[in-house]
Amino acid sequence: MANDDFIGWMTGIQQTMEDALARLLPNPESAPQRLHEAMRYSTLDGGKRVRPLLVHAAGELVSANPEHLARIGAAVEMIHAYSLVHDDMPCMDDDVLRRGKPTCHVAFDDATALLVGDALQTLAFDVLATPLDGVAPAAQLEMVRTLARASGHGGMAGGQAIDLASVGQTLSLPELEYMHCLKTGALIRAAVLLGALAGTPLSAEETERLDHFAKRIGLAFQVVDDVLDVDADTATLGKTAGKDAANDKPTYVSLMGLAEARAFARELRDEAFAALDGFGPAAQRLKDLADYIVARSF
Repeated sequence: MANDDFIGWMTGIQQTMEDALARLLPNPESAPQRLHEAMRYSTLDGGKRVRPLLVHAAGELVSANPEHLARIGAAVEMIHAYSLVHDDMPCMDDDVLRRGKPTCHVAFDDATALLVGDALQTLAFDVLATPLDGVAPAAQLEMVRTLARASGHGGMAGGQAIDLASVGQTLSLPELEYMHCLKTGALIRAAVLLGALAGTPLSAEETERLDHFAKRIGLAFQVVDDVLDVDADTATLGKTAGKDAANDKPTYVSLMGLAEARAFARELRDEAFAALDGFGPAAQRLKDLADYIVARSF
């Protein structure tokens, strides 16, 4: 279970990210007001900010500037928020609840929701491309490239395409893992790597181990999501429970069973921990977050 020190750190970062997002998102009083209001509605006041937390935790590993990490974390969260807005639309998962409130297309309309996603995606790269004092231009260019690859056809968007094509299908475990490594894992992996790029450069071997940590914990995140879809109620989730089964989607629970999926999540966490061996106390926040991600349901 999370200790008080970690809870305090997490709460502080979450508030930092809320402030950063509120500052970086468009003013709702400026034109086009409805679009700007919807962008803020979809991004602020909700979510655990897991991806920005990973940015900050990885940044601590390399002594990165916290102000830089807040900007990087905001860019990642904007990509995540855009993906949720589009994912909830009638042409995708057609959901009416997200983060405990009506989804963007319900609160506004389909056309506005589509534009919200488009605008959040482009704003994320605007935010990430703004020069960071003390960060080498080559490192910042690699950040932009990392986030772009995690968001596109070889990452989140590609994973969503596979997910949509898999409805009613039976996938093997390797096929399911591949889909989720793209759909969910790619952005989590990017968050860790972006934080690491913001400070003292790591060796190639250190970067590889950190990347392995991110891959394992990204997959664990999805496994736990699959468990929660079965094992938690709508009020707890802040989104409609049982949607995967109702939509006949392949999940880790449907392939492995509930107990085995829980055990697999813990196994992935242990593998993530092992990847951090040698980093010392500076990796503690990453370990805390790995525990937090897996302990969401058990």
